[in-house]
Amino acid sequence: MLTDNDKRPVSGTFQDATPLLETPDLIRERAELDGMIFFRGLLPRETVMAVRGDVLGVLRSYELLEAGREDEAIGDGARIRRYTAEEVAWNGVGAPLDVYRDIQKLESFHALAHAPAIRRMLTAVFGGEPFVHPRNIARVMLPHPDVRTTPSHQDFLHVQGSSDTWTCWIPLGDVPRALGGLAVLKGSHREGLLGVTHAAGAGGLESILCGLDYEWETVDFEAGDVLAFHSHTVHKALPNLRPGTIRLSCDFRYQRASDPIEAASLRPHGPYEWEELYEGWTRRELMYYWKESAFEYVPFDQSIRWQQEKIC
Repeated sequence: MLTDNDKRPVSGTFQDATPLLETPDLIRERAELDGMIFFRGLLPRETVMAVRGDVLGVLRSYELLEAGREDEAIGDGARIRRYTAEEVAWNGVGAPLDVYRDIQKLESFHALAHAPAIRRMLTAVFGGEPFVHPRNIARVMLPHPDVRTTPSHQDFLHVQGSSDTWTCWIPLGDVPRALGGLAVLKGSHREGLLGVTHAAGAGGLESILCGLDYEWETVDFEAGDVLAFHSHTVHKALPNLRPGTIRLSCDFRYQRASDPIEAASLRPHGPYEWEELYEGWTRRELMYYWKESAFEYVPFDQSIRWQQEKIC
């Protein structure tokens, strides 16, 4: 089957929506039109770099960083290659389960999802206070030959619940295009759910894009930038062209508290328990904060992951 997502170039550049922060109506209008919205420097750089430092601290504890170049996130290739394909390909996060568990235990990582600046921005997008999904995802793309670039996809197939769920993709550090940043097919949310086919990389599914007339956009990301997009917006990772460098980022998801939710969105990302991850935390407001919410729960529908496939 031929899909054309890798044939069309990433030719566009995100428009910075930072000037719209004082006009919520314009933020909402941009979000509805484009299915995505980009903010340059929405978060304090020092806050993001502190989280990056904590993640690198975990990698350092497993001796996965090259001595003397830890702050650059240069991986120790020999040690990384000791992991099997199954270990590093787990769930598309780019790191094995034991390493990922210790990253998931970082209070600073989960606290970043609750940043006031993100909540204010999404309040404009939703027209009300957003609910923060606790199932936060870290991407720790080790330079291993079996780590695959994430293909074009729509988040809704994997998250479900409310179709108006939004993702905030946040680079942990500067992530220029050559390091494998994120590209978005601006406006593609208007097509609804697309057909998919099997593919390597996170999620294991690739959107079929034949016949769509939208433009891929990206930017050279800097620490503090936030890219937000709708769960139907097609996006993909770009290939990492910097050998040996680990690309670090995170995916945080949000919805209106009044919208339905799929129960797995309240679970940890990975085969862990909250009691295990919360060990040593000090901020009680970050723990079990969803327990008092009166959600409408909807079951995960496996069938909608496989829409009618289209031949290009």
